[in-house]
Amino acid sequence: MMTSDVQFGPGYMGRLPHGADLLEALTQLCVEKAIQLGRVEAIGAVQRARIGFYDQTTHEYTFMTFDQSYEILNLTGNVSLRDGKPMIHAHITLSDHEGRSFGGHLAPGTIVFACEFILQRIEGAALKRGFDEETGLPLWQP
Repeated sequence: MMTSDVQFGPGYMGRLPHGADLLEALTQLCVEKAIQLGRVEAIGAVQRARIGFYDQTTHEYTFMTFDQSYEILNLTGNVSLRDGKPMIHAHITLSDHEGRSFGGHLAPGTIVFACEFILQRIEGAALKRGFDEETGLPLWQP
């Protein structure tokens, strides 16, 4: 087990621009506000979605693209460092016009219709991601 002592610090609430790439816009905000450790959540709607599923056997992501509108039921994730830059690791749950929901790993290519977010800074030693041999994922390193 790996743990780190942290304090929840100040944060930001806002709205992302219509047509923005959801993951890229949130990452850019982390860069602008110098957030290296944090948490993120969001609600709203997307015009297009791109989500991933990690196959634990092959250690590869499969990405799916959906070219229609969806409600964001929940987006939750964290901010840490990968290769010295802020990286958002987030999962998203979406719903279609009939109330069916699905979700996965938020990927670039998810386009905002309307999105309200909360980005909270966490104070503590920055967590850095590195390759984990057992899972094949870029996980927090001790």
